[in-house]
Amino acid sequence: MDNTISKIKPNKKNKVGGRTRSVLTVLSTGFFALLSCLVAMPLVIGFTASMRPGSEMMAQGLHLNLNFKEWMLDNYLYLLSGNEDSCKFFNWFKNSFVLTLISVIGTLVLCYFIAYGLSMYNFKLKNVLFFIVIATMMVPFEILMLPLYQEIIKFGLIDTTLGVVLPGLCGASTIFFFKQYMSSLPKELLDAGRIDGATEYGICLRIMLPITKPAFAAMAILTSMGAWNNLLWPMLIYKDAQKFTLPIGLNTLLTPYGNNYDVLIAGSMFSLIPVFIVFILFQKYFVEGMTAGAVKG
Repeated sequence: MDNTISKIKPNKKNKVGGRTRSVLTVLSTGFFALLSCLVAMPLVIGFTASMRPGSEMMAQGLHLNLNFKEWMLDNYLYLLSGNEDSCKFFNWFKNSFVLTLISVIGTLVLCYFIAYGLSMYNFKLKNVLFFIVIATMMVPFEILMLPLYQEIIKFGLIDTTLGVVLPGLCGASTIFFFKQYMSSLPKELLDAGRIDGATEYGICLRIMLPITKPAFAAMAILTSMGAWNNLLWPMLIYKDAQKFTLPIGLNTLLTPYGNNYDVLIAGSMFSLIPVFIVFILFQKYFVEGMTAGAVKG
């Protein structure tokens, strides 16, 4: 009888532990909700500023003006007008899209093959080569900018898309991420493919490539964001105004004779749309790729 009663009685430790977990859950949820609001605040302020005239913004500064009666679409209409005398937003957008697409495809393909060789095969100087790759991550781009610019001039690639894309194709961070992801995959897959008669290229493309989809998705998002927002290097390479990308084009709105901050902010808000679309499309694989290898077993 006593044993039965003891089983029925609730465990005080479990109740205390459950309450503690509930309190921690509420606190963590509130903290991340507050953090999300702080992160989203600049976007909300930027959007409200893009709906106001530039003179008002210069007079009152950036603030959360939720008076919808004063909002207008003049900045966006001017941005998308496409007139010769106004900003050529669609041309800048097209150039950025093409440049980003070439950069993402070239970087992912090349870095995948490099990382595949470093992670799946054993050869002399393998660790030395990987150390060199990692060492390049410690060098700021500003130090490499002048030597790279001189090389581009010698190759005759000034004012070309290839001159912009070529220096960033072998991204050290992308190679490192692919290698770490593929190092967590079982090497028995290679032996199974060889037993089935597959060639080394067949194993690489038909067996290993589909498994690394999460890594491709994660790197596609990060690489596309870097290429889409890149300003300094394309600004050095491109000389023809018709080839300007979106960041360079929006930067031309700031001149010594007048600063169109209202149109600049509207263009910046509009340029966020492709980044959001890419992230939404690859969000599932992005989370899976970033957390791959975190748990072994």
